[in-house]
Amino acid sequence: MKWVVAVDDTLPPGLAVNAAICVAAATARAVPGLLGPDGADLGGSVHPGLPWAGCTVLAASTDQLRTLRDKATGALGTYVADMPGLAQQTRVYDEYLTRLRDVPGAEIGYLAVGIVGPRNRVDKLVHRLPLLP
Repeated sequence: MKWVVAVDDTLPPGLAVNAAICVAAATARAVPGLLGPDGADLGGSVHPGLPWAGCTVLAASTDQLRTLRDKATGALGTYVADMPGLAQQTRVYDEYLTRLRDVPGAEIGYLAVGIVGPRNRVDKLVHRLPLLP
């Protein structure tokens, strides 16, 4: 299994991190078993489980994000999470949902796309995308 998050390479750092975290949160909730078990340190403090498969954060252009999302959505055995640009234009979630309903799917711009699936399939989808700097 492989997990990647591709982020719009034109976003400033704070917005890029926000987009990656939002997509990661949606993915972790939706993909059972993605997070490993909690672990305890020598002193008995418990640390929450982290993704056992890791997560690579990549950079992509807006066109690459759309293409990646479209291809990944059609790939067998993959889970896809996305963050439309509208999400960073609103502060109230209900407003985001309302605005999203008014936009045709072909016109949605993406800030981040996350994919979980078989390693070979995900590797083909993200072929040569660089790490997010």
